[in-house]
Amino acid sequence: PTIGIGAGVQCDGQVLVLHDILGLCEKYSPKFVKRYADAAALISGAAGDYIREVKAGTFPGDEHSF
Repeated sequence: PTIGIGAGVQCDGQVLVLHDILGLCEKYSPKFVKRYADAAALISGAAGDYIREVKAGTFPGDEHSF
């Protein structure tokens, strides 16, 4: 079998980087990668929500404490 990186359909398999196919890097994506998710936006949004809640004093609440 022939394994390639961006070599096209002539190969039997392809090596891909998980960060690329999950969209963890917003600024760069290799031409041969298909993004299956926009994880960078999801993570950025979640981190922003966390920061806002901590600053507002709404997290952690009683339900998140022992």
